[in-house]
Amino acid sequence: MGNHTEKILVAFFSHSGITKNAARKIHAIVGGDIYEIKEQDPYPQNYNAVVKQAKDEIAKGYQPALKGSLPDISEYNIIFAGSPNWWNTIAPPLATFLSSADFAGKTIVPFITHGGGGLNRTVSDIEKLAQGANVLSGFDANNDNRISAWLKTLNIVGGKNV
Repeated sequence: MGNHTEKILVAFFSHSGITKNAARKIHAIVGGDIYEIKEQDPYPQNYNAVVKQAKDEIAKGYQPALKGSLPDISEYNIIFAGSPNWWNTIAPPLATFLSSADFAGKTIVPFITHGGGGLNRTVSDIEKLAQGANVLSGFDANNDNRISAWLKTLNIVGGKNV
């Protein structure tokens, strides 16, 4: 990492906007492309309804259909993968995204937002879905102020110097 031929994608799923804010901050620093993963049938806006639906989907290993066409993963070396922590793992739309392409040989950088649950199983579940990828240790993206310091430790220089 660190050479100027790295092609970076910041891909994320955000329900409430918190993960989207973290993704935008990361993208502003590392450059590359940004892609918001959206589910075909949007989750309900009601918090309790989302919590129940997400719990059911995760328990079943359900992967919802995604909206629109996905980016061509073969073009990227480094993929930042963002998700809220839902029931100790990644949100089902990110699971669909990670199952939809070949991530072998890619570097995946997880960033996770949460309501106090930390990273839990998010990183190990990303490793299971993205077979053959080099999955870096996850970043707890709840604290916006630490994002640029964290990115410097990765030594990833995209379109912009960090």
